[in-house]
Amino acid sequence: MSRVALVSAMHEELAAVLARMPDERKTVVAGREFWIGHWHGHEVVAVLSRIGKVAAATTATVLIERFGVNRMVFTGVAGGLAEQVRVGDVVVASQFVQHDMDASPLFPRHEVPLTGITRFGADVALRDALRAAAPLAMRDLVQTLPRDQWLRIDFAHARVHQGLVISGDRFVSQSADSQELQQRVPDALAVEMECAAMAQVCHDYGVPMAAVRIISDRADDSAHVDFPQFIRHIASNFSVAVLNRLLQNLPA
Repeated sequence: MSRVALVSAMHEELAAVLARMPDERKTVVAGREFWIGHWHGHEVVAVLSRIGKVAAATTATVLIERFGVNRMVFTGVAGGLAEQVRVGDVVVASQFVQHDMDASPLFPRHEVPLTGITRFGADVALRDALRAAAPLAMRDLVQTLPRDQWLRIDFAHARVHQGLVISGDRFVSQSADSQELQQRVPDALAVEMECAAMAQVCHDYGVPMAAVRIISDRADDSAHVDFPQFIRHIASNFSVAVLNRLLQNLPA
């Protein structure tokens, strides 16, 4: 039987995922709690990635080495970069880049030294499965939102994008930083702090990996939504909805 890793970015998301695993059991490795259970007939391992590239890489390595996962799916939030990517939209990653990787002049900027790789690709089958699941998950999310939901985001018309997601060990929240990233990596749709590192580990081990991010902010100085409320009521529910739809149709 295959074993699927479900990696969450926030405690609230992980708690929502665990609520859907009736037989989960906990194992602690490297200071992390890994929860093994089942969901729609799949054996799954759920875990919190922690924040940043090193933490995410450690988590991915333990999932592969200790728990033998052979597919990895990441869910979480991200900041929107591309003009067309708005708060409440969803981005399914097709590629990952470490935007703060720079070993020039020895290697081209963004290239991971000694690999010849700048962009790590998401697994095509998992990516396509997430792309199919995401609109259904958004529909499920809209049906659960209160009519007077405080975030004032039109989730009913949220878009699902597919493309480049960039990662770095820096929380991007100022317009100048966002604009610099857009100029340097113009096709980047969203920015976060974990997935490119996990993609590098999965590439090294030959483990398929894919990721989906819901946009919580524009990674700039514009007015933000209430982030804790967004995580608690939107991101956590979307993560459960998209994983539920994914695992319903994912081949064993």
